[in-house]
Amino acid sequence: MKPVAPVAAKPAVVPPKPAAPAAPTAVEAGPPKQLRLAFPISVKDLAFKLEVKSSDLIKHLIGKGVFAALTQMLDQAAATQVAKDFGFELAPQPTLEERLIEELAPDQAKLVLRAPVVTFMGHVDHGKTSLLDAIRQSKIVEREAGGITQHIGAYEVVLDKGRVTLLDTPGHEAFTALRARGANVTDAVVLVVAADDGVMPQTVEAIDHAKAAEVPIVVAINKMDKPGANPEKVKQQLAQYDLLAEDWGGKTIMVPVSAKTREGIDHLLEMLLLEAELLELKADPTKPAQGTVIEARQSKDRGPIATLLVQQGTLRIGDLVVVGPLAGRVRAMTNDRGHRVKEAGPAAPAEVLGLPDVPKAGDRFMVLADEKSARQLVEARQEQASRRLAMPPKRVTLDDLHQRIASGTLRELKLIVKADVQGSLEAISQSLTKLPTAEVQMTLLHLGVGDISESDVMLAAASDAVIIGFHVGVEPAVQVEAVTQGVDIRIFQIIYELVNEITAAIEGLLEPKTEESFLGRAEIKKLFQISKTGIVAGCVVTKGTIRRDALVRVIRGKERLVDTKIAGLRRVKDDVREVQEGVECGISLEGSVDIQPGDLLEAWEVKKIARKLS
Repeated sequence: MKPVAPVAAKPAVVPPKPAAPAAPTAVEAGPPKQLRLAFPISVKDLAFKLEVKSSDLIKHLIGKGVFAALTQMLDQAAATQVAKDFGFELAPQPTLEERLIEELAPDQAKLVLRAPVVTFMGHVDHGKTSLLDAIRQSKIVEREAGGITQHIGAYEVVLDKGRVTLLDTPGHEAFTALRARGANVTDAVVLVVAADDGVMPQTVEAIDHAKAAEVPIVVAINKMDKPGANPEKVKQQLAQYDLLAEDWGGKTIMVPVSAKTREGIDHLLEMLLLEAELLELKADPTKPAQGTVIEARQSKDRGPIATLLVQQGTLRIGDLVVVGPLAGRVRAMTNDRGHRVKEAGPAAPAEVLGLPDVPKAGDRFMVLADEKSARQLVEARQEQASRRLAMPPKRVTLDDLHQRIASGTLRELKLIVKADVQGSLEAISQSLTKLPTAEVQMTLLHLGVGDISESDVMLAAASDAVIIGFHVGVEPAVQVEAVTQGVDIRIFQIIYELVNEITAAIEGLLEPKTEESFLGRAEIKKLFQISKTGIVAGCVVTKGTIRRDALVRVIRGKERLVDTKIAGLRRVKDDVREVQEGVECGISLEGSVDIQPGDLLEAWEVKKIARKLS
């Protein structure tokens, strides 16, 4: 009876194995499979690459406390951890940009010395602009009788012993905004301090921004022509910020100058060249140009104009340039003296025509050989920009601090501390420096009095720091900028609570964080009394989606009345889970809630994000 054999073999055809999504987590046979991917990656695309069902991957993520939709983007750390559970080892795919940058890498045998790029910073009214103007007039106009220099945001000074490129940025905020966008253009900073005023709040900010950028500081003690000039007092004040003058046994070059009489300007420029010699700055002028946009504007008669600082290679007329998400050919170039030039070498600024639109300050540019590569790079950058909008930059927060310390990805916790008064600031500083931080070094990047500003957010974004506030405010525009930049801001009213929270963050003992996401809004048009249900609001969803499981906020005018839950959600006669924008529905709320026609019902999703201790 041979035909019975398949019945006996039936137990071997048991299909439960693929049904268990956790099965791949136990993959131990052989080494993990290698995968190179572009990050961030959506849950759907990751599931395809890992050869698992999207639903199985979502279940696996839920098991790890991550509630993700198919289209949600996962960063490299999250995707790598999940892939490891499924027996895969992920590595970032070299992007087109990385491959092109590698091709444009300087030839070590062809490196030559280049001019230093210097930024002037300092407190308002301490003469930064006057000093820059004095240098421009004495060192450029004297070589061109009657010549008029034009402002292009950067200019070159030619000396007997070499050249210096000076950046004319509006202040340390612009300097740090460039850094936050990944543009490290400055080799040294000239800190301008008035000899009569001494160190002021913005002087301290400038010092902290320059130190965070890890660039050498040269001090120009300006206004030496004033009767109340006291350079020794300035040196004494600067010593408190670890800037000790050379004649006091330190390493910081401090030069007394006067923008009015031009005293000391030659000596200051010589000192900058000396500092540059110690840095041994080099570039390869034979390669296609790479560099950074210093500033850009729209001209009525000439179209988009960008000031480019060449950092490697040489930029020439006719070159195909990709700047941020833009591409165009260089039609004309002008130097800082207003002269048309055919090329610009390393550390040279040039005003360029030929781009299709105005780029952003801080955008990187590179010259490519063919239009196909340029088009592909522009498309890749546009896609990257849209991804960044969907996922803000991932910076350090107190919530993920312990996890990053434990994983070895964070060795230093940088804090920016703002307080209402100097006394509070000193007390907080002393308390924080006493914390036992064996696993991570704590650095107080900037201490200041007053509300949290956009400058603080820029510094935090550029340096991957957390902002701590004590009895201070945050303007709505600054809050928006912090969210955009992914910067964590924490405000406290009691010092010991501040210290305890940072201690708990380091030790991984923070309470779960509550996160609210806006889902949608409905307007109440009419109220109905239903015998079994009670009051039902006849609504129209005016924005987003109303979900049955959402928290509902009742808004009347500008007043928030109450937070409650939805007891019932109906569309026509059917109970539904959610209602989309533009659709009418009936909503009944839990409890006794006073609602009226014209009230708004805002739906919010509330998540508790638990800490993951290693």
